[in-house]
Amino acid sequence: MKRLAVITARGGSKRIPRKNIKPFCGKPILAYSVEAALDAGIFHTVMVSTDDEEIAGLARQYGAEVPFFRSEETSNDHAVTAQVLAEVLAEYEKRGQRFDQICCLYPTAPFITGERLRCAMELLTQKQADSVLPVVRFGFPPQRGVTVSDDGYLAYKWPENRNARSQDLEPLYHDAGQFYGLNAESFRKQGTLVMEKTVPLVLRESQVQDIDTEEDWRMAEIKYGMWKERQAGEDGGR
Repeated sequence: MKRLAVITARGGSKRIPRKNIKPFCGKPILAYSVEAALDAGIFHTVMVSTDDEEIAGLARQYGAEVPFFRSEETSNDHAVTAQVLAEVLAEYEKRGQRFDQICCLYPTAPFITGERLRCAMELLTQKQADSVLPVVRFGFPPQRGVTVSDDGYLAYKWPENRNARSQDLEPLYHDAGQFYGLNAESFRKQGTLVMEKTVPLVLRESQVQDIDTEEDWRMAEIKYGMWKERQAGEDGGR
């Protein structure tokens, strides 16, 4: 089983400048994803896909490979992750390297651990799945969501659920925004991250934080600090 870990980290970022290498709790946030992939100990290659020399330098500093740079087409604001991965696989295949499984990691996901990556890739193999997606349950049932009309009034999106108890509604989940485990051949055929046979890896809300704004960033650092304190307490109690 030949596995590739790809960390996608382009240079452009509008809402948080230089987001992918901004210091997070003492080191560039990119470093957490690199270190988790290396710590997993299951990847033949851990590489960073970037268009940026500074990001490439930091990636190499923390132990990742940057054997080639992204094209202009996959570096713009409209490029999607699947395009980046397709380009990476094509470039490796030009060099005579072909992989069985791929793990695509985002560079702003400090809660990723090597153990979680191992679990995900083992799940991918055991279930003979096309992909594994870390998900987290919505904290409030979306089925009881409201909309705002043009004249400023609220209305239930699904009025039939207005009196439903939360525990009676079907649990819904969303992408945790951390990584994707992929069967390489399935990806070559389907060309998307969430494929026909996608299995979930359910995470707790305390293990997840989307980072799109400065407020998100501060919240992630708080949650990360609490998480590390809890881990230290658990280790100390053994």
